[in-house]
Amino acid sequence: MKQLTTLALLLFTLVAFSQKKFEGKATYMSKRTMDMSRFDKMSEQQKKQMKARFKNFLEKTYTLSFNKSESSFKENVTLDAPGTSGPSWGRSNGQGSIYKNLKSKEMIEDVEQFSKRFRVQEEMELPKWEMSGETRQIGQYTCYKATMIKIDKEIDWGSIFGRRGRGAKKNDSTKTKQAKPPVKTQLVTAWYTPQIPVSAGPERYWGLPGLILEINAGRTTMLCTEIVINPEVAVEIKKPSKGKEVSRDEYDVMMKKKSEELREQFQNRRGGGRRF
Repeated sequence: MKQLTTLALLLFTLVAFSQKKFEGKATYMSKRTMDMSRFDKMSEQQKKQMKARFKNFLEKTYTLSFNKSESSFKENVTLDAPGTSGPSWGRSNGQGSIYKNLKSKEMIEDVEQFSKRFRVQEEMELPKWEMSGETRQIGQYTCYKATMIKIDKEIDWGSIFGRRGRGAKKNDSTKTKQAKPPVKTQLVTAWYTPQIPVSAGPERYWGLPGLILEINAGRTTMLCTEIVINPEVAVEIKKPSKGKEVSRDEYDVMMKKKSEELREQFQNRRGGGRRF
């Protein structure tokens, strides 16, 4: 019933503004905290240096370009400061984006990983948001709270460089290998404003009767810091067309396999020491 209510509000919003030109750009600041517990053998100074090195990976800015039916979410790339470049797999070359089209119900992510460019395709299914009457002010906009529980398929790249847990064995028993890992879930909290009548938001989030101005999911927070509605220069939204086309499931499997390979390589280097 709540999902039907969300859909009804969304359709009402889109119909109400279907005859008007409405487009804009929103800037988001993304911050991700780092789990330092896996680096407990480091000194505080070493931890501080590591955080500085990963700063550009943990703190980023993005621009969401949107109109009534389309949106494109893209990272704003800047030159790295000395000593803060972070891992190569955490940097953007400025080409990637996440494109959404409400009419065709398609979402396309243009992403480059490990020197390979992919065009990740998936069908847009209405997220199962739980609406709330709770409100708060973000800038000049009145925002409403919505939450959902989603399956967490995100890869913790930082865990690659952490140490194995105490007592962990490299060679597991057959029984352990066959056991399925528990399904990870994540609480997502969104704050959206009907004052900006588009069903869009940062990253892959959408499906609310108004622009999402803030997302809190796990260790990541995305907050809108600036909005320009109907700018003088027309908003350009491009549908990704480059890269190898893969499904979301295919891409997730590839990235999981790659992360496991990197983790194994790193653990082997730590265990065997430097070899010449």
